[in-house]
Amino acid sequence: MSTFAKAIRPLSRVGRQACLRKRQTVLPGIQHARTFITTSRLLQTTIGEPQDLSDVEPSPISHLSDIESMMKDSVSKFANEVMLPRVRDMDEAEAMDRDLIQKCFEQGLMSIEIPEEYGGSGMNFTAAIVAIEELARVDPSVSVMVDVHNTLVNTAILKYGTKESHEKWLPKLASDTLGSFCLSEPASGSDAFALKTRAEKTENGYKINGSKMWITNANEAGFFIVFANLYPEKGYKGITAFLVERHAAGFKIAKKEKKLGIKASSTCVVTFDDVEVPKDALLGEEGQGYKYAIGLLNEGRIGIAAQMCGLAWGAWEHAANYVWNDREQFGQKVGTFQGMQFQLAQAWTEIQAARALTYNAARLKEAGKDFVREAAMAKLYSSQVAGRVSGSAIEWMGGSGFTRDTLAEKYWRDSKIGAIYEGTSNIQLNTIARLLEKEYKK
Repeated sequence: MSTFAKAIRPLSRVGRQACLRKRQTVLPGIQHARTFITTSRLLQTTIGEPQDLSDVEPSPISHLSDIESMMKDSVSKFANEVMLPRVRDMDEAEAMDRDLIQKCFEQGLMSIEIPEEYGGSGMNFTAAIVAIEELARVDPSVSVMVDVHNTLVNTAILKYGTKESHEKWLPKLASDTLGSFCLSEPASGSDAFALKTRAEKTENGYKINGSKMWITNANEAGFFIVFANLYPEKGYKGITAFLVERHAAGFKIAKKEKKLGIKASSTCVVTFDDVEVPKDALLGEEGQGYKYAIGLLNEGRIGIAAQMCGLAWGAWEHAANYVWNDREQFGQKVGTFQGMQFQLAQAWTEIQAARALTYNAARLKEAGKDFVREAAMAKLYSSQVAGRVSGSAIEWMGGSGFTRDTLAEKYWRDSKIGAIYEGTSNIQLNTIARLLEKEYKK
């Protein structure tokens, strides 16, 4: 399969030119012509400056630009032809297929928002959301690997890195180096800023000591963004972000967790024993790590929402195909019974509602609007829907759904993490309520 990111790039350039031509078109009686939202109209710069959307006609939330539609179709083809045959084996082995990781790089899935000058695909945020959702329809484990690499790691370098760090790291992150985001600790999960990992200045840079827990991609990653407190006396305002390479002396993957779901995705304990990094390993500014973490996780939650939407969709269609085409009871297909049809319809409605929340949050983010509440709502609801739909799918398939001969039970196991990582459901509810109170309290 050819790299679809390269195939899409010419369309991206044509789309931008066509967009400019459309903006110059004047219709009779109308001062400025309006067009549907397109990728190029929404594309943000790497420093977060939004495009002017004042003359853009509102379009359906589910509307995708030509580029995003091509991304959706290409990723779906990749997921079903390349990923699907490996899904069960990876789940049973509790390990990501290394060859599949490289194929994800080759297809441009690991560099969706990285500019072309650094070897990336040069696309927009929603294109990444589309890819994450499509991957999750087949395997949420691969989806979260791609999600964390794109929405947390790549975004962190693009937003807060120097020109030198862009030149050093973005080509690697676009081609063959998997990234990992190290924030959580044994006593610092939802209360992320209670972290105990410490950093201290040295003559040549910094020294890091401590440990991290629940770190996604750690077993395969070659690059880590590590949050440590450089000035403990300042509390959370001392938290600073550092760039650490896997081969750094004193760095160790201490333990790989055995999990209920997303088993192919590695989740590890990472330790730092006098890990020394140079001065240019500082990401952004000293003491600003807590701000970076908050901003990145707010964006990352839209990615998790997309993962949960894709999971729910995959579980639904897996079961729907079975009950409408294979399983028979009382002389007719199970899916033709009204009771079953009502359940399928209800589940489908909830999936589409979750997708609407998710894509609304993504478009708000691209437009430079406040999206924190909407991201929390999307993650909260999509994880709830994923749990309900994947659980129901097992029941719809009967005994077959309960066995490992199908993927129904895997979707349900994978769904449980949605209410936990990148902010638990209670944290999302707290965020939503806090922002509503701020708006309505007099």
